[in-house]
Amino acid sequence: MADQQAPPAGPDLSKGIPLSEFAGEMLLGHVGDDEIVLVRSGSEIFAIGAHCSHYHGPLAEGLVTGEGIRCPWHHACFDLRTGEATRAPALSPVAVWKVELEGERVFVREKREQPKPQVKRATDAPGKIVIVGGGAAGFAAAEMLRRQDYRGSVVMLSTEAAAPVDRPNLSKDYLAGSAPEDWLPLRPDDFYTEAKIDLRLNTEVTSIDTNARHVVTSGGETIPYDRLLLATGAEPVRLPIPGMDQPHVHVLRSLADSRAIIALADGARRAVVIGASFIGLEAAASLRARNVEVHVVGLEQRPMERVLGPEMGDFVRALHEEHGVIFHLGDTVTAIDGKRATLKSGGAIEADIVVVGVGVRPRLGLAEKAGLAIDRGVTVDAYLETSVPGIYAAGDIARWPDPHSRENIRVEHWVVAERQGQTAARNMLGQREPFDAVPFFWSQHYDVPINYVGHAEKWDEIAVDGNIAAKDCLLRYKRNGRVLAVSSIYRDVASLEAELAMENAQSR
Repeated sequence: MADQQAPPAGPDLSKGIPLSEFAGEMLLGHVGDDEIVLVRSGSEIFAIGAHCSHYHGPLAEGLVTGEGIRCPWHHACFDLRTGEATRAPALSPVAVWKVELEGERVFVREKREQPKPQVKRATDAPGKIVIVGGGAAGFAAAEMLRRQDYRGSVVMLSTEAAAPVDRPNLSKDYLAGSAPEDWLPLRPDDFYTEAKIDLRLNTEVTSIDTNARHVVTSGGETIPYDRLLLATGAEPVRLPIPGMDQPHVHVLRSLADSRAIIALADGARRAVVIGASFIGLEAAASLRARNVEVHVVGLEQRPMERVLGPEMGDFVRALHEEHGVIFHLGDTVTAIDGKRATLKSGGAIEADIVVVGVGVRPRLGLAEKAGLAIDRGVTVDAYLETSVPGIYAAGDIARWPDPHSRENIRVEHWVVAERQGQTAARNMLGQREPFDAVPFFWSQHYDVPINYVGHAEKWDEIAVDGNIAAKDCLLRYKRNGRVLAVSSIYRDVASLEAELAMENAQSR
């Protein structure tokens, strides 16, 4: 018997519901097969599609903030009035519906035409914008320029062989075999032609002439700009050990890397993952999903302790061990001879696949050569502009003044890169919007998502609410009594509330 799709949840809003049944802030209902969330904000009632356009998160379980609603899974934000995805990682709008009040009943019967995003017209919009980089920040900037109705030229120069993809998926569902490859592109190929974004793949920029305002590619082409965005991202650290150049040894950064590991995993018996942080352990979980025996080798005494603390680190290790992962901590690989990985401790592991996930380095060479100010990253101001007027930086390379931690920080998070790309785009159009989003990332380990908001390089206290082992917890990382960051497992609304509290604290 074929599987039957579950009926849409909640009341049929086309038949109307009494206002008395809509006493709270949100109500999940449907019109036909379309699930809809009724949202009360102030004196108004809105109706929008019930699922986030990023990974289909349930918006009815999210958080309403003024005229916006935030997804509980990965903190995307949508405008209740227009459906626009106002904050990454969602990029596409959700549908908006007409709300009609008849007496004491609320009816939702038909979709509204998708309103166009509100655009602040620039008085001095540049004619030519060049974006160097084809990752999260570069793509988000290009997409936002067109969303802002910018009509000048946009040239996007990427060293990648593939158009921009959903990079977090490369170590998560796609690598695990639970997401098909056609989910990966951030936009279909024809998007770039239709949006008049001149995307050039396999293109390396070798220099920037800041006086003449042009970039030069490795092929010798000179491309002029009025505004330039550097979004060169980061490159994986490659261990200086013998055997790193063998065909079964891979880093994990690009679509090509993930494809290569998947090809090796088919029929592989054992894998060694070097590195016990986020990328390494997500790869370990994905390979276990493919029934490959996994050994994780890491210098750390606890996985992820540097970011999440000792208790969460112990939990992550136990979770992976429950799924069969074998840890070799406080150790490292000194050589890979054929399929034999030799450990510093003296042992060796025979492996069909070796995945190296020991961190990344920001690609700063281009900015440094151009004379931009560098401080363990490209130094930018609150508007993401570098020390050279007209040149902006976003994503993994940017070190910006973070209003929450009150420090200059650089982070390597996908969502931060996307949001910075969006802000940089608006600022290249003259909007002067400070980047004040609280950093956010998520990590997936089997069926356990870990959300993290804020930024805490050091702390003197971790306050645990709930039970980590029971996968129901929220941890606050504090310094001098002040909450700098929050991590959580299955505390989605609390995570959103923590993010909002940090945003509100910045404005005081």
